[in-house]
Amino acid sequence: MKEFFRRIAQKASLAVGSAASFYAALLLLAGWALCGPFFDYSDTWQLVVNTTTSVVTFLMVFLIQNSQNRDAKAIHLKLNELLRAIQEARSGMVNLEELPDEKLDALHQQFKDIGQTELAKEEFVAESSALPSPAAS
Repeated sequence: MKEFFRRIAQKASLAVGSAASFYAALLLLAGWALCGPFFDYSDTWQLVVNTTTSVVTFLMVFLIQNSQNRDAKAIHLKLNELLRAIQEARSGMVNLEELPDEKLDALHQQFKDIGQTELAKEEFVAESSALPSPAAS
């Protein structure tokens, strides 16, 4: 059952995410709008599109969530493999998604500080290389 849903969700995500699906939706909406005068813009005419869009949106939430969950899991596994393969990497980073928000925020700040330090070093090197060398004087 789970595998069946995965296959259906994957195929539906690919199909619905295509340009052809977008244009088909535009055509359906145009057809609905053109039918308005024939139905005197009645409540039933409006109810058709409201109900259809509600049902489609409800189902799409599950498809999108399934796709995002699978993508996130695959990306995490790929990153975990890279962390495992690189000697200098901290292997404790593998399960970051399990940490509480406070610890993630602290780690984020640590990497932000590292990035600013590295940027300052690069700027210093760039400024130093722009100065004339003492031998040229």
